[in-house]
Amino acid sequence: MRVENQQLKAFLLSFKFLTKKQLEQAEKRAKEVGKRLEDILVTEKMVETKDLIYLKAYILGIPFINLEKEKIPPEILKIIPEPIAREHNIVAFRREGKNLEVAMLDPEDLQTIEFIKKKANLKILPRLTTPESIKTALLQYEESLETEFGKIIKGEAEEIKAVKEAPEGKPKAELEKAAEELPIIKIVDTLVKHAILERASDIHIEPEEKELLVRYRIDGILHDAMILPLRIHSGVVARIKILSNLKLDEHRLPQDGRFKVETADYKISFRVSVLPTFFGEKVVMRLLPETSRALSLEEIGLRGEALERIHFSIKRPTGLILVTGPTGCGKTTTLYSIMDILNTPQVNISTVEDPVEYTMPRINQTQVNPHIGLTFASGLRALVRQDPDIVMVGEIRDNETASLAINAALTGHLVLSTLHTNSAAGAIPRLLDMKVEAFLIASTLKVVVAQRLVRKLCPNFEEYSLSEDEIRNLSKKYDMEKILNVFKREKIIKGNQNWQDLRFGKPKDTQSCPEGYKGRLGIFETLEVSETIKELINKEKSSDEIQKQAEKENMITMLEDGLIKAAQRITSVEEILRVIREE
Repeated sequence: MRVENQQLKAFLLSFKFLTKKQLEQAEKRAKEVGKRLEDILVTEKMVETKDLIYLKAYILGIPFINLEKEKIPPEILKIIPEPIAREHNIVAFRREGKNLEVAMLDPEDLQTIEFIKKKANLKILPRLTTPESIKTALLQYEESLETEFGKIIKGEAEEIKAVKEAPEGKPKAELEKAAEELPIIKIVDTLVKHAILERASDIHIEPEEKELLVRYRIDGILHDAMILPLRIHSGVVARIKILSNLKLDEHRLPQDGRFKVETADYKISFRVSVLPTFFGEKVVMRLLPETSRALSLEEIGLRGEALERIHFSIKRPTGLILVTGPTGCGKTTTLYSIMDILNTPQVNISTVEDPVEYTMPRINQTQVNPHIGLTFASGLRALVRQDPDIVMVGEIRDNETASLAINAALTGHLVLSTLHTNSAAGAIPRLLDMKVEAFLIASTLKVVVAQRLVRKLCPNFEEYSLSEDEIRNLSKKYDMEKILNVFKREKIIKGNQNWQDLRFGKPKDTQSCPEGYKGRLGIFETLEVSETIKELINKEKSSDEIQKQAEKENMITMLEDGLIKAAQRITSVEEILRVIREE
């Protein structure tokens, strides 16, 4: 299983990865330094590693697998011992009967394949993957949370007993000592490590009457992760406060801080919030991966005409673009995706955010600090004196910020911001409530994007069709005929098909994919401010009237966009209804 140079060159040219001249230069360089052609292509960034691996998999006829978001069952993973997996970059990830699928970087490593075949007494099916996939899979050799805590709590029982709960008046020195106790450090490190491994977005540490509950938010849903003895609560909180540079002896007021975790495999910033509750201080930590790249608008779930409307609006030099929705629905991610498209050497992009969640190269990001008077309004006022072309305001919260954002859009800037409203049409009455003049909204607002996040189905879902009873029940709440017409317009179904002809996906709970979901994407509605909608804004019409006019102009609602994604079996009908019902 070897890719010859001639084959590689032919396919590189055929797939237009390189020109003939570039390939000749790379070959010449490979001969000069005595390296393989593919090594030169990667080190000199002529071809991306992932693209080269895709190509090799295609040439060899070996399937390509991406394990970056896969949870591998421990019993499968451990078929290949960890030292061999690390040394040879090979990981077992799926077994069916006597067949064992293994992901690897080097398909020429026949010796390792033969060794695993003999050791496991299974037929080995090699799959090509990327170094990032192998790295992610190797992290999963870590022990389960329960096993690791079992060892910490049993092995260090006497030390943990020494860490007693600290009452409010406890001296700072004693709290510091508690925070530096070995088992406490291990407990906090283990909670953080497993949250990263589980792809959690938040860690909740909640004191209750008799125990300490730890929960992880994964794909938008909170899951119980661990129940710990209440006696270690003060030590755990003190340890997190030390990491976040917070006041150890302050137990009555909320506190906010940050810390960072860096290893060879990941770099993650933790945003910490400590809040006094009836049974003690509750801690919530938001995980913000610093190495993650900005997603494209297509990757976050935008499609079709909605995508075109956004691209058209962001190409304009001036105006206001709003993204709306409740907290945690991905508004900031959408804004970062838009800024990533706009981020060219020809423009100056400046932001004022609370907090700065991801740092972006060439963008001037400012974090608000109300304690010293740096609010969204004062930050925005300063930004417009910084010669920006594009301004991003994390959120429009008050009248002053709304007026400044509108004025910035009027005076030759493209302004991006967010609002907390349930629908795209609801953004307009919200701005009117903030005392912004209707004619100013009509002349500056270009597009409003409303969104929610839904969980994505795992590949092993069950297919089914909606029953007559289900369609009848849905019809009581939603206009199923109108949605069907949208499906026809979007070419999801043919003209003579109906609901019974559609196939949907139902989540299937498996060990590698609990609850049948993994990852999330957005469902959207994109309201473009047309001439007719401008007239409605000027007349200060209600959001319902604006919504009706937008739908007449072919705006796809969030429900319709969600059901289109359910019909494409990207997500499920139940998931769409769960998210839409939350409104």
